[in-house]
Amino acid sequence: MKRLHIAVICAIAVFTMAFFGVNQAGAASKAELDQKVRQALDNLYAKSASAKAMKKEAKGILVFPDIVKGGFIVGGQYGQGALIKGGKIAGYYNTVSASYGLQAGLQKYGYALFLMTDSALAYLDKSGGWELGMTPNIVVVDVGAAGGISTTTAKSDVYAFFFDQKGLMAGIGLQGTKITKIEK
Repeated sequence: MKRLHIAVICAIAVFTMAFFGVNQAGAASKAELDQKVRQALDNLYAKSASAKAMKKEAKGILVFPDIVKGGFIVGGQYGQGALIKGGKIAGYYNTVSASYGLQAGLQKYGYALFLMTDSALAYLDKSGGWELGMTPNIVVVDVGAAGGISTTTAKSDVYAFFFDQKGLMAGIGLQGTKITKIEK
């Protein structure tokens, strides 16, 4: 039993160093991140008429084009993104999450948060780190089933669209994810 505990602790340590070390070393430059954010949004708009319609009403769009999520019992995710206001990049953010439980795999994906109200945008600006799932209210939209959402039916503060999912890991969610402003 003691060997199993030591093996799990070693696996956690190796995973943590590998996962977070690779992401820090491979962090995109400002220009690369800007390009990835814009390309991700263009691809999302091509696949989702709802997302394309929401961009006109959104007070801001927070886009994370390349998030890496992995784990074996203990997991984590990390990615960098940008906030777009008025069609221009208005700031840079990272998204970090850690989890514990029955899980195994590695996955890459992206997501965009459409901030539909002034209060949602103000909350992002004022909070030192926004833990998703707390406030404001977030609705996760399935791109394939988003046909029923329009700018007239969208009444929530924030809408989340996931895209470009690749890899083998069950489940994508935002609960417990923390978004923090960074300098680029």
